[in-house]
Amino acid sequence: MELDRTVGKLIGYARVRLGLDARNVNFVRNTVLDLIGMQSYQECGVYEGEKLSVLLEELVKGGVEAGLFPLEEAENKKDAVMGALALSPKEVEEIFYSRMSTSSARAAEWLYDYAVSSDYVKKEALDKNPRFTAENGLIVTINLSKPEFRDPKKAASGNSVKGGYPACTICRENEGFFGRAKRTLRTVSLKLGGEDWFWQFSPYGYFYQHGIAVNCRHTPMKVDRSTYCKLMDFVDLFPHWFIGCNAPLPRIGGSVLAHDHFQGGGEILPIFRAGTAVAMHGAAYPAVSVEILDWKGTAVRLVSRSREEIANCADRIARAWEKYEDRARYIIPFDADGAHNAVSPTVRKTADGYSLTLILRSNSTSEEFPDGVYHAHPEFHVIKKESIGLIEAQGLFILPGRLVSELGALKKAMVAGASLPEGMEAYRMIFEEMGGGNKFTEAAAREAIARELGSVCERILGNTAVFATHADTAKFLRSIGFEDGKVSL
Repeated sequence: MELDRTVGKLIGYARVRLGLDARNVNFVRNTVLDLIGMQSYQECGVYEGEKLSVLLEELVKGGVEAGLFPLEEAENKKDAVMGALALSPKEVEEIFYSRMSTSSARAAEWLYDYAVSSDYVKKEALDKNPRFTAENGLIVTINLSKPEFRDPKKAASGNSVKGGYPACTICRENEGFFGRAKRTLRTVSLKLGGEDWFWQFSPYGYFYQHGIAVNCRHTPMKVDRSTYCKLMDFVDLFPHWFIGCNAPLPRIGGSVLAHDHFQGGGEILPIFRAGTAVAMHGAAYPAVSVEILDWKGTAVRLVSRSREEIANCADRIARAWEKYEDRARYIIPFDADGAHNAVSPTVRKTADGYSLTLILRSNSTSEEFPDGVYHAHPEFHVIKKESIGLIEAQGLFILPGRLVSELGALKKAMVAGASLPEGMEAYRMIFEEMGGGNKFTEAAAREAIARELGSVCERILGNTAVFATHADTAKFLRSIGFEDGKVSL
């Protein structure tokens, strides 16, 4: 009877939160019964606003106790049931575009809320992730759900699908795919650069409304002039969001380099607040303001109302950087392993028009820095060894979940006034910088750890800078035809 009651409540939840039509109730209920192995059903149970997670745990508990499925199948059963309760992809897209006709922001908010309600976006889990803004303005998060991939090759393999279907984890064929718990995935179609793309939210997003725009064709990542035009097409559709693209190279880009995609959403990232260190302009682009950002990484912001000029200007800088060479500093554009210089572009819409930021990246290695000369240096690997991708290069750091227990051990030692705990030698520099060995209050220890994490993340950003100073960046831009001085937009 308890299991019958839970099924009844889930049907009620779907009626209230997922748009289940009364005409489809019997069909959907019978589908749910089949999925969990129930041979009969007695109508009971009224949804009274319970959390979905509570209802799903009740479903698992009841199903396991009744011998309908083993506990190890719990996650698969929950995904299957929610996939059956949710609207079809076509129905979701129709509702989304009916709302787009009046407000893209409201349409996006509806789609995000639907992804949360259908249990695709794991918001309850995301809300448990520690997060704070450091004194230096960087945002630091600890992702308790994301596995740590310290090896870029393992990261790439973790996002592939053995067997060839779907070709990778972000192909549209994943919509409803049972093999990767994607039965609740719903996407919406987009036209970018005249091509067919689609948008989906990330189940374990790094920030509010974090999602990806994906090419419908499984084609490799690239950044060229057409990329900037597609990014501008996107913010024309969703001017309240930002959208960006990882550099299409290992170590400095995303883990799914085999499939062209962008990522963005509703966060105001720290780099968007960065001031101008050096103002420049180019005679060939009179309608474009060129700003070297006051930022630890090497970043240039272009601002213009002219799509044509800003795309041409970005392309000029990117093509020049891709060929730039300084062997003394291990900036080697090409070698036997392929290309090593690339840019990560991001586009927003502001009162001054399009704001396009180019972050200059290099994935060159050396004997001293086998993981990357312009990657987090070894003394910081205890905090962050994974690739520094688009989001982190813009000031939002995603740190591994193990830090909760490891930093907890350091905090305990600091409160006790004890020395570095045994087995934590990799943290010696961090511990000493925090004043370890002295006695702290609980609050002071927390503040010291937060301050140190912000400092480490800032220094990691500095490690990624391909030019040591703003003057060096200006020298590079002057070498390709830009001049000092601000333009009036």
